Amino acid sequence: MERIEADKLETDAATKVWSVQDFCKRHRLCEEEERRLTRLFGPFATSRELLNNAQRSPKWR
Repeated sequence: MERIEADKLETDAATKVWSVQDFCKRHRLCEEEERRLTRLFGPFATSRELLNNAQRSPKWR
């Protein structure tokens, strides 16, 4: 077993916590999708959770 100091840990970009509203604005998701993600996670979630659960319709439709 090895002890690791918290300040020496690398923060992974996938574990960054986002505001769902800011994430949706940044990724140009519609208001309906923002409401769905907010119901699913609440006001905040990690970027990995948001990226894996965001649904975006194709641009050609």
